[in-house]
Amino acid sequence: MIVGGLRHALAGAGHRAATTVATDALNGFRPETRTGGYTPGYVPPPSAQGFSAWKMGGWAPSGDGMGRALAEVLPGLTAVSARSDYPETQGYAPGMAEGPTAQVTFDPVDFPLGAARAQVHETYIVAQTRDGVVIVDQHAAHERLVYERMKVEMAEGGVARQALLLPEVVELDPAEAERVAAKADELAALGLMVEPFGPGAVLVRETPALLGETDVAGLIRDIADDLAENGQALALKERLEEVCSTMACHGSVRAGRRLTAPEMNALLRQMEATPHSGQCNHGRPTYVELKLADIERLFGRR
Repeated sequence: MIVGGLRHALAGAGHRAATTVATDALNGFRPETRTGGYTPGYVPPPSAQGFSAWKMGGWAPSGDGMGRALAEVLPGLTAVSARSDYPETQGYAPGMAEGPTAQVTFDPVDFPLGAARAQVHETYIVAQTRDGVVIVDQHAAHERLVYERMKVEMAEGGVARQALLLPEVVELDPAEAERVAAKADELAALGLMVEPFGPGAVLVRETPALLGETDVAGLIRDIADDLAENGQALALKERLEEVCSTMACHGSVRAGRRLTAPEMNALLRQMEATPHSGQCNHGRPTYVELKLADIERLFGRR
């Protein structure tokens, strides 16, 4: 009962980033001398109930619809989700029927993560919410989305695969090659088809479709490192999730890639629909939220 209760509570709040992250960011801006009644230890309150309590127009982000939401724009955010392309003058409400007769007005800043306004340093998405600003680490966020989608596909019977036009030979140390080949059945469940190719090499025929075009050699070497580090110490499920995390890192949108406005909005909408999207696979926050009141304090407006 305790484990189940904790799991339920964590899943319900997992969409939020830690509030201490925003606090630390604000403290970095604040001068040592405070005026106007400002409290040095001020901590902005967390968003009430997280995304799981947010409902609008009959649609609420949840794990049940996550697969459909992700499939609209993954891999690589190359396609545009019907939910993500919101011109400022377009009337839209989540869940409503699309068509020329739709008249419901919906401002995308009312989404929990708001409307994307800019991308800075080809790494961070800046979004405007109704009462503040959200800054998203695009690589960390997309890495989590790919990871959660792979876990869903694995639970449903196996990750979808794509065949390589030309199978790739990856050279490794003999011990590493043997270790990877020995886990071929487990890797197949994750959409990665490998087989021995003489001493010190493996042949890769298929990769997870979610990863799109990926560095196959780099992926195999990272997996070999994972197996060497904890392959024997973890249970099968945990071992698969560790490898899943490594694959997700290779398949995510990298820092330095310029995104279009629809792609940025698609990423925000997927984060709202994906469990645990407030943290990346390594436990770091995927976004920081700064309330308008906090920003106004920085400029002495409050």
